[in-house]
Amino acid sequence: MDETTLPLTELLATDLDDGFTELVRTQAGTVRSVLLRLSGSARDADDLGQETFLRAYSALRAYPPERRGQLQPRAWLLTIAANVWRNHVRTLSRRPGVADGIEVTAIDIPDGSPGPEQRALDGARRARLVAALSGLPDHHRLPVVLRHIGELSYQEVAAILDCPVGTVKAQVSRGLAALRAEPGLAADRKTYGTAGEAGGTTAKTAHEPARTERKEATG
Repeated sequence: MDETTLPLTELLATDLDDGFTELVRTQAGTVRSVLLRLSGSARDADDLGQETFLRAYSALRAYPPERRGQLQPRAWLLTIAANVWRNHVRTLSRRPGVADGIEVTAIDIPDGSPGPEQRALDGARRARLVAALSGLPDHHRLPVVLRHIGELSYQEVAAILDCPVGTVKAQVSRGLAALRAEPGLAADRKTYGTAGEAGGTTAKTAHEPARTERKEATG
């Protein structure tokens, strides 16, 4: 059997270099989306993403094959990404005069035929969403992004944050409540209704908090 058809974890265990290439191919988009929503900056997201994968490769080289074969790749990578981002925030906090800028124009609209999701996601709405996310305190923003952008379970988020599942649920709930309270996002819901609900995955990460918070509220 061709080794490229092996499951990712088995490939990581048997051939680290090929496995890492596949890891990057399948997980880079998720890692970047999470870091983009955390940092609000495409440039920072790219830099932090590169650091995440460099750290991941160094860690994988030190792991025995058995451990590489038992990884949960996405949750493991997002644990590293979260730590990289938190280190980045601590570094910025020690630099006087560094602005916490939000590069709204750097958030890409996916290519392809315009659908209702893309028509709804105009530049002003993106600006409001990114600003709202970036305005959340870190202890709310990180759980919200990991849960609704990284699509991790509450258990996985709790493991990353090293806290009880109940604490994560409370943090996510409070973060989503804060987003719901943003006047601009409330106006978007009235204006666009459920336009973003029927879409596929192409527009998902661009507006996931705005629509998954409704699921959270009714779930």
